[in-house]
Amino acid sequence: MGVPLRQSVKVGTYLMKQKIKGKEKFPLVVELEPLFACNLACNGCGKIQYPAHILKQRMSVEDAIGAVMESEAPIVSIAGGEPLIHPEITTIVNELLKRKRIVYLCTNALLLKKKLDKFKPHPNFAWVIHIDGLEDRHDESVSREGTFAEAIEAVKLAQAAGFKVNTNTTVFNTDTPQDVRDVLDYLNDDLKVDKMMISPGYAYEKAPDQDHFLGVTETREMFAKAFGDGRRKKWRMNHSPLFLDFLEGKVEYECTAWGVPSYSVFGWQKPCYLMSDGTHAKTYKELIETTEWEKYGRGKHEKCANCMAHCGYETSAVLATMGSLKESIRAVRQV
Repeated sequence: MGVPLRQSVKVGTYLMKQKIKGKEKFPLVVELEPLFACNLACNGCGKIQYPAHILKQRMSVEDAIGAVMESEAPIVSIAGGEPLIHPEITTIVNELLKRKRIVYLCTNALLLKKKLDKFKPHPNFAWVIHIDGLEDRHDESVSREGTFAEAIEAVKLAQAAGFKVNTNTTVFNTDTPQDVRDVLDYLNDDLKVDKMMISPGYAYEKAPDQDHFLGVTETREMFAKAFGDGRRKKWRMNHSPLFLDFLEGKVEYECTAWGVPSYSVFGWQKPCYLMSDGTHAKTYKELIETTEWEKYGRGKHEKCANCMAHCGYETSAVLATMGSLKESIRAVRQV
C-alpha cells in the first residue's frame, strides 16, 4: 500500500501544474527545521552537534511560513532537532494548515503527552513518530532507556485523540532483515499506525557513531530480504512503490535532491537536507539557480556514495511513476 489518496491527488495535481509551467526543478516536500536543539542524543544523528549559540536559535513563524509559501511545495515535513521544543510550533503548524499544506510533524514523542492538547486533528496533519526498532533496539539507538515505551504510549494517546499517526524507522547495519520485518509487523498489525516510513541511515559527518551506516550493497541486500516473499504488500508504507523498488535494488534513479529542500535557521541548505556544502541560500530561487546539482548523487560526490535516502530519491521515484523522468531512469534488474 502506498501514500494516502488525499496526498496522491494533491501531489498529482501539483505535478501537472509544474509540467504545464515548464518547470524542470520544483519541490515536492520542504524539510522545515525550525530549530536544531533536541532532548535526545541519538547515535546516528549529526543535527545536535552545533555550538550552543546555534542550538538556542528558534525560527520565527514568519520565516517558516514565508519559506514554505515561496517554495510552493504542497507538503511540509517539520523536523529538527525536536520540533516540540519550539515555543511557537503550534502556530507554525496551524498557519501551514490554513494555507492548505499537508503537514507532517516529526518527533521523538517524549514531549507529545504534554503538548498534545495544543494541537487539533486535521485531515492534512499527521504526527510522524520515530521508532527505530523494537524496544531494546530503539532505546539503544537513541541512547536512553524507556524512550520506546514513552513513544508507544504517545502513539496510543494521539490515536485515541483522533490524530493520524505515522512512524519513521531508520535502519543501520546492526539491524537484520528480521529486525526490519519485526518492527514493521508490530507497527502495522499491533500498533495499527496509519502509515510507516523506512530509510537507511545517512552517514552524517558529525554523528557520534560512524561505524554502523549501511553501504549501497548492504542496503539492497537488507531490503530485498526484508521485503521478500511479498511481505511489503501488507504493510501500510508511506512511500511510492518505485522508491521501495529502489531500496531493493530493482531500479536505479538519478538523485533529485532539489525535490526535498531543507530550510533551517541558516536558510536554504545546499545541496540537501542530509548534506551541507557549507553554504546556504537566502531564497528557494537562489538555491535552485546557484546549486550545482549535477555534482551531487551517487557516483558524483564522495559524500553521496552510500546515500539511498528518501530526500534524494523519493522525488525521483514519484516522477518516474508519473512518467516524467524516463530519460533519467536506468532500469536495473536483479540477476
